[in-house]
Amino acid sequence: MTEENTINQEMLEIVKALTAKVEAIEKTLFAKDNLLMKAGLVVANTPVPIMDNNTANINVDNMDWSDIHKMVEKAGGQ
Repeated sequence: MTEENTINQEMLEIVKALTAKVEAIEKTLFAKDNLLMKAGLVVANTPVPIMDNNTANINVDNMDWSDIHKMVEKAGGQ
């Protein structure tokens, strides 16, 4: 084997080993009798942070520039 083939074979073995480890971790984490998840130490579904600043309902395409500047000043901009 050439050096390049040897390196490719080694990389393939590393990827296979990492894949097997990730699969084992997933099986352990999501097992129905997993004590860590039952104890609340591991959470699979976490809440997503949401920023609500009441600007989602504002339609700026029909606003005048003066209205937009007023809205920015009201929000604390310069």
